[in-house]
This record gives sequence, structure tokens and C-alpha cells, in this order.
Amino acid sequence: MAKSKETYNKKEKEKKRLKKRQDKQQKMEERRQNAGSGGFDSMIAYVDEFGNITDTPANPMLKKQVDAETIIIGVPKRVDEPLDSLHLGVVDFFNESKGYGFIKDSSSQERYFVHANGLIEKIKDGDRVSFELEKGPKGLNATKVKKA
Repeated sequence: MAKSKETYNKKEKEKKRLKKRQDKQQKMEERRQNAGSGGFDSMIAYVDEFGNITDTPANPMLKKQVDAETIIIGVPKRVDEPLDSLHLGVVDFFNESKGYGFIKDSSSQERYFVHANGLIEKIKDGDRVSFELEKGPKGLNATKVKKA
């Protein structure tokens, strides 16, 4: 007597495939039956003046006319301050072995990079210094740095 070619595992896999196919067919039938209800109109959402999503359209009486030409897209360019003026600040960090650090401007509280080549006198952390700004490849750099 010959053994059956179908093993238990093969039978179970085939049952799962059939069940999955039947479930898919059933879901497709449900979608067809419910297609008449809702549709595109039920999927539309509106945004009110506060940015909240609602299902009711906005009141046309409350709409404001906006001139598209007055809308500014992007960030306005920063007005460059004169680079040659003398600034005062405090050394925020300076690493003597690597030869660079940062100076915090007293007036604007911005940090500027300083390299050892831009020093007139030796500086260390916490020193009050005067410096000039110079445009570098990654932004403004402090140059002609000396203790104040």
C-alpha cells in the first residue's frame, strides 16, 4: 500500500490559503455593497481658521480676501551688521591644544568661532575680550582677539 503524497503540513497550508482567499472575497463583496453609501463626499475634510480639521465647510461670509502677491515665502535675509566694528565678549570655550574656541558676544549673546590664528594675545575660558568679526566659510569668525 502506497503512502499518501499529502502530508499534514501540506493540508494545513492549503486550508489556510483557502481561508485567506475566502476572507478576501468576503471583504470585496462587503465593499461592493457599501460602495453606494458615503463615497467621496464622506472623505472630504475641511480646515477651520484655527487649523482644526472638521467635517463641516467654512462659512463663506467669514472668508477674507488675501492678495497672493503680499505673501512672503521663505525666511527674510538677515541684515548684516558692519563687520569692522569692535565687539566685546567673554571667552565661552577655548582649547589651547587644538587652537580653537568660541566667544560669546556681550550685546547680542551670539557665539562666534575663534581660531588661534585670529588671536593677538593668549586667552583662556572666562576672559573678557574685544574682537572684530570676519566672514568665514561657515559663518562669522572672531579675529584680532585681545583681552579687554
